[in-house]
Amino acid sequence: MRERFGNLSLYFDQVGSGKPIIMLHGWPLDHVSMKGAMEPIFVNREGWKRIYVDLPGMGQSDAPDWLKTQDQVLDVVVEFINQVISNQRFCVAGLSYGGLLAQGLVHRLAHQIDGVMFLVPSMATKKELPSHIVMYEESLNLDGLEEDQINAFKGMAVVQTQAHLDAWKEHIFPGTARANYAFLDGLQRAYSFDIERLPQPFPAPTLFLLGRQDSAVGYRDAWRIIENYPHASFVVLDRAGHCLQMEQPRLYEALVHEWLDRVEEYAAKSADGKMRETG
Repeated sequence: MRERFGNLSLYFDQVGSGKPIIMLHGWPLDHVSMKGAMEPIFVNREGWKRIYVDLPGMGQSDAPDWLKTQDQVLDVVVEFINQVISNQRFCVAGLSYGGLLAQGLVHRLAHQIDGVMFLVPSMATKKELPSHIVMYEESLNLDGLEEDQINAFKGMAVVQTQAHLDAWKEHIFPGTARANYAFLDGLQRAYSFDIERLPQPFPAPTLFLLGRQDSAVGYRDAWRIIENYPHASFVVLDRAGHCLQMEQPRLYEALVHEWLDRVEEYAAKSADGKMRETG
């Protein structure tokens, strides 16, 4: 499906019915990477409408010349949400760069959001990054892969197994092949405002999932904003890097289910008219 905003068209895929959850992928990927991360969660879980969007310049979405800043990308995402789900309450799950956008959504739409998950989120600043290490590796079948694909996998994966590489083939490489790199290279990475200074603490259930060996975004910088989220679980997993959901799938799925349980409880209390916490 597509949603149009003037001369900008965004592609999105919608799965299931129920409470909307907006899925924001990483850079330079597409919605397929988030479907790979999130759809296994909902195999036996009903009541959720999953909305997977291709962000501007990635996947099947447009890359207009006028879109130059992170503020403008956030404006587009906010308008997309307004058009697709109107005034409904919703949740957000953001992977890497999608986690940076999710922080912007909390800044803008906290009153409408019932829960946020930050999966190896990019932060406004990166100060402390561990060096890349490989904790486990096995022989890999690299047939059919380009050299840059092999280097990308080996330069990021902490657990280098055939199963992990196959997951990249299915969920990561398709997005990197579709990205408009000329557009992305010209897009400013930072917001013009301080996303780490919320007007007030965010009261809804939150989950930070980070990899102890994540050399792309690290794990320490995210701790700076933890007090913005008084109902956040902050989890750092060993034997996991920037591909945490692929490297520690059982723990990942258990933690996401627990977050969704808390969101459902929080939303039910809200629907009953009970007082919300504000911090």
